[in-house]
Amino acid sequence: MSDYTKFIASVKQKTGIDLSLYKEAQMKRRLTSLYEKRGCKNFTEYFELIRNDRSMMDEFLDRMTINVSEFYRNSQRWDVLDKKILPQLLQKTNKLKCWSAACSTGEEPYSMAMVLSNHLPMREITISATDLDNGVLEKAKVGLYPERSLKEVPTVVKQKYFNQEGQFFQVTDEVKKTVLFKQHNLLDDAYGKDFDLIVCRNVMIYFTEEAKDQIYTNFSKALKPGGILFVGSTEQIFSPERYGLESEDTFFYKKI
Repeated sequence: MSDYTKFIASVKQKTGIDLSLYKEAQMKRRLTSLYEKRGCKNFTEYFELIRNDRSMMDEFLDRMTINVSEFYRNSQRWDVLDKKILPQLLQKTNKLKCWSAACSTGEEPYSMAMVLSNHLPMREITISATDLDNGVLEKAKVGLYPERSLKEVPTVVKQKYFNQEGQFFQVTDEVKKTVLFKQHNLLDDAYGKDFDLIVCRNVMIYFTEEAKDQIYTNFSKALKPGGILFVGSTEQIFSPERYGLESEDTFFYKKI
């Protein structure tokens, strides 16, 4: 048994996180550079380090999750959400149940709130936002971002929902109040039910086919009939009917 295989087993026992469901080459490369930086010679030594040092465990969790995000990423897709998808959903109900899964540092759920505000009063918007990494959730709750994160935000939205603080931009309290952040493991924890909209973008590329299959199945079960799953621009689902879904638009899938 390789030291990485033992590491996977030890991490699963300690944290409940199954690293075998992440693409091995990418994960090993990322973690090897981290343990070398911390002066470890192999995965066995590295596990002992993270097992006995909470800050090292937090750093490990931060490295194994993918925390690259920005507002309105691939803005044309957010346009489709605004102009086509949300009007369809709001024909059936004016109280949408929304989930931003693997939300990273909060850009995605806050973008959802800003787009939803074109259709509903901000006080009526509630979004569940989850991520495996508590560290990024804490940053998300603060809602302070560098200008580069806002490069695709329309000017009128930027002026309305952000306050500039030096080189950074603070999301307004009005927007922050719409989002409830919570820790959640897509590969292990229970999913909610009856969602009208689930947004999970640019995360699946890091998982094995087995893990993707599990997650898409669970997303489908979590959607109400007619509900929409919005995925990233490299994550087209080629056989959505396997999951009880059908293509509604590019990167948007409807629960049949």
